[in-house]
Amino acid sequence: MFDFSFWEFALFGVVALIILGPSRLPEVARTLGLWIGRARRTYTNFRMEVEREVGMDDIRRQLHNEQVIAELKSVEEEAKSFKRDIDGIAHAAQTESQKLGADSGHPQSSNDEALKVAKET
Repeated sequence: MFDFSFWEFALFGVVALIILGPSRLPEVARTLGLWIGRARRTYTNFRMEVEREVGMDDIRRQLHNEQVIAELKSVEEEAKSFKRDIDGIAHAAQTESQKLGADSGHPQSSNDEALKVAKET
């Protein structure tokens, strides 16, 4: 983060010793160390909380995706059921059409007759 060499720290220490004196320097160093420790803990706690929130957002997103997939599967099942119903109606109409064609002596009746029979059933 900061690029300080040993000599820069040593110069800082000598200047602090001259300004503060030998009696107050240990007290100031201890206080400074406590403040730096508190700042580091605060930063670490903040970072962990943000990471937890991001993790919770991922979980929420995953749950939402699973719900969407479940809804798509139910829509797909409904569409298949609808298709089976339509196929059954078409088969019944074709059967009735063939039956009407056999009764009337024609090999096949028109689509209009088949639709009329399908509407009746």
